[in-house]
Amino acid sequence: MTLLDAYALVAFLTGGPATAQVRALLREGDAAVATANLAEALDVAQRVYRLPIARAMEILDPLFGGWLAALPLDSATARSAAEIRARHYHRSARPISLADAVLIASARRSDRIATADPDVLAVAGIEGLESITLAGQG
Repeated sequence: MTLLDAYALVAFLTGGPATAQVRALLREGDAAVATANLAEALDVAQRVYRLPIARAMEILDPLFGGWLAALPLDSATARSAAEIRARHYHRSARPISLADAVLIASARRSDRIATADPDVLAVAGIEGLESITLAGQG
């Protein structure tokens, strides 16, 4: 399974630099998003790109249950995310967000994480996960 971070969804929704990569990952049929990252993507799409949340969900809803799975946050994943963030967070050197810690905690060892965030890529690697580097903002 390939877990998409918020950046990947925002790129898909707004035509960002990683759009083609995200579409290809969705076509593979094993993409997923942690619900914390979904919330973050919807927030960023509306606040930064002025894409209303309702419109973003109109775009994403057809993907759920087919090309994209939503991974709920349970108590075990929440604890793991807190532990990951506590181990790796540093205010200036590695400001990994709690949502990104949830993303990493949601992944199994056989999963890949797709992101353009260098801190997420670094922590995923330290945690033994494979990652896919998405095209970032120039």
